[in-house]
Amino acid sequence: MNVGDLRPDLALLDLQGKEHRLSKFHGKRVLINFWASWCVPCLKEMPALNDAQRKFADQGAIVLGIAMDDPSRTQAFLAAHPVDYPILLGELSSPSTSLRFGDLDEVLPFSVLLDEHGQVLVIHRGPLDAGQLNKWLSAAAAP
Repeated sequence: MNVGDLRPDLALLDLQGKEHRLSKFHGKRVLINFWASWCVPCLKEMPALNDAQRKFADQGAIVLGIAMDDPSRTQAFLAAHPVDYPILLGELSSPSTSLRFGDLDEVLPFSVLLDEHGQVLVIHRGPLDAGQLNKWLSAAAAP
């Protein structure tokens, strides 16, 4: 997947086992963040992601976490460290969900910013900081 591509309309489960299609977020700027409970840089960026969700939700932006982890480990982690943005469970078997979004090395964290039509605006390997999140999710600014 490259900048300018349309995101795949994958169906992923939430922690309660309910299926969600990525097309359900059509009309919103979506930051998809691939993470895992064992990934130290992922855990360090989660507070900034949570703050960004609270700050930009009313501007039509959403942070969507996709856990590339065992569902029970993900549930246990989020029970102890809840977040204000939705979390879906990624597919770990090949091709993994993150690989389908262009994470060729399957390195975490990995983030993809989509515009309101589901088109890829930015692909980023590694943790994001508050400045990047503000730039990416603000309705007034484009990456």
